[in-house]
Amino acid sequence: MNTEGSEQGARLTLLNRERAILEFNYRVLAQAQRADVPLLERLRYVCIVSSNLDEFFEVRFGDYIEASRQPGAGVSARDLAEVAAAAHDLIDRQYALFNDEVMPALQREGIVILNHAERNEEQRRWVDQFFQRQVRPLLVPLGLDPAHPFPQVANKSLNFIVKLGGKDAFGRENSIAIVKVPRVLARVIRLPDKLAAPGQQAFVLLSSVIRAHLEELFPGRSVEAFSQFRVTRDSDLAVDEQDVTNLRQALRTSLSTRHFGQAIRLEVVNSCPPELSAYLLHHFGLPEAALYRVAGPVNLVRLNQLIDQADAPLLRFAPYEPAWPAALQRSVPIFEQLQHGDVLLHHPFESFEPVVQMLREAVYDPDVLAIKQTIYRTGAESVLMDLLLEAARRGKEVMAVVELKARFDEEANINWAEQLEAVGAQVVYGIVGLKTHAKLLLITRREEGTRGPVLRRYAHLSTGNYNPRTARLYTDVGYLTADAEITADADTVFQQLASLTKLRTPRQLLMAPFSLHKQMVRHIEQVGEAAAAGKPARIVVKINALTDVPLIDALVRAAQAGAQIDLIVRGACMLPPGVAGWTERVRVRSVVGRFLEHTRVLYFRWGEDGADEALYLSSADWMSRNMFRRIEVAWPVREVALRQRIIDECLVPYLHDAKDAWTLQADGHYERLDIDGHSAQQALMAVYSAPPVV
Repeated sequence: MNTEGSEQGARLTLLNRERAILEFNYRVLAQAQRADVPLLERLRYVCIVSSNLDEFFEVRFGDYIEASRQPGAGVSARDLAEVAAAAHDLIDRQYALFNDEVMPALQREGIVILNHAERNEEQRRWVDQFFQRQVRPLLVPLGLDPAHPFPQVANKSLNFIVKLGGKDAFGRENSIAIVKVPRVLARVIRLPDKLAAPGQQAFVLLSSVIRAHLEELFPGRSVEAFSQFRVTRDSDLAVDEQDVTNLRQALRTSLSTRHFGQAIRLEVVNSCPPELSAYLLHHFGLPEAALYRVAGPVNLVRLNQLIDQADAPLLRFAPYEPAWPAALQRSVPIFEQLQHGDVLLHHPFESFEPVVQMLREAVYDPDVLAIKQTIYRTGAESVLMDLLLEAARRGKEVMAVVELKARFDEEANINWAEQLEAVGAQVVYGIVGLKTHAKLLLITRREEGTRGPVLRRYAHLSTGNYNPRTARLYTDVGYLTADAEITADADTVFQQLASLTKLRTPRQLLMAPFSLHKQMVRHIEQVGEAAAAGKPARIVVKINALTDVPLIDALVRAAQAGAQIDLIVRGACMLPPGVAGWTERVRVRSVVGRFLEHTRVLYFRWGEDGADEALYLSSADWMSRNMFRRIEVAWPVREVALRQRIIDECLVPYLHDAKDAWTLQADGHYERLDIDGHSAQQALMAVYSAPPVV
């Protein structure tokens, strides 16, 4: 990256994006080591790392491998090897923590996973009956020969490879067999309490149940060697949007083949004989570096089933119930209240229910004429989508902008789109080549004005998804408003998404791929110019990722000019702070706590006057894909009290967090503060849990 004002030809070396993603997962894994985190939650963090790594290999690493093969793509064989080595190290640490700390600690609390050798005779009888009744009828072991080729193995599915001795029923010596384990089978089974030792909750893994009965699957043959295995595949859907007439149908067709993309990673248990792992590598066309030998189950994600089944409330986080926003009265219609001012919702500390209530009021209010909403990740079950369906049935004008390409939510969104169309809603799928990631809900209502009926708009904008479940797990900010300019801008966004025509430039909203990136760079430059002139110059940005090079370039120039810059970046950050001559005035921190940090807050100050500052909330991270390949919005918070509240709740506590915060070093590694001090999330939970002051 070239930086102005430096020696000609000098460059600041940016941090590797893939390594930065893995660094984030080191921080998540560290949560599983914390003594102040309840044990089942520590296990959950182990599972989260596995889930994150699955997505890393399914999405990021496949592209990275492809880039390493392209001349001029900037990814060398050495880069690829270093990222692969970091992934191996992370997974080795994950399993060491699982085996050496988390599971022994759970065992001391009476929660045990019993393998075959540890099960007593009564437990073995129960497991055998379970296998015969629930598992065996669904297994179809496949012996391999020219007439029985290696079966299609789905992405992330559990399988066994078995080496057999002796001859088959036809007198042949085919020695390799594959056992595919159906996904419909639970991976963690709790034994009846009467079979557990006093004070214990005993579980068995499905893989252990099958392993104990492998011989029965091959009568007349001996099992000489075996291993669980699991293949992670490239799962990006390849659809040429320019060359399809029906994107929804094309995506539905592609979904059927997603589970069988190019193999990227092969996981086997560490006891897998080299000849079997070599056989699998050869079959899937993978190099040795793609083999991951693990000391335990090949899919730790499925241990979430143990967490769900365990009866141990003291080993979980204490339940937290989001507060009803103090700015809203429960018994007064939300439309009426918004006529007196905007309302800020800070999730999960405040409830997401007002958003549901606002939509519900709109559905059943005869004066509401139209409802428009973007749909990105609502989930397979959604009260909001049910309300949109009801609104359409009641004859209201419903427009849904359904993002069919929301990764891993494609099928749910296709289903919602089809249901909405069936009841007469207008459904559009955004813009060809761009994902619609903006979070907008717009309601148009007929009201009495001084000169007769008028149409008034109400909007909800958010940094996060329209998903009540994740709203309890992710930190986000929602914004309810009847502001005429912002709601008119929101309507412009919807009109453009539907009509594809060039409309007026929004007055308040910044929209990607048009104005958002340009305005962010301009604000950074304003701050840099103020710093160079000796004026107060400050930038505080809270986002999930910082990988866009032009934005990084602008930040470096502002820092060189003297601006003080604080970046609160949850995940990947490619900007190295503290580099002499470049980023001494840049500090980067990441906060990893009970909730997933998801809020995007952008603050700029470039002078003494109160008018010389701007604060935006946004759906976009500072990544090139968000700025140029997605429909995103950012909106200014102009009301002084609300702007100050965002600073006080979303920025200041995180800049002073000394418990859940990590600071990024110039070499790309993070150091944890962990001085048993202030936790931003815990402080906010305490504030919102306290009874209101009367």
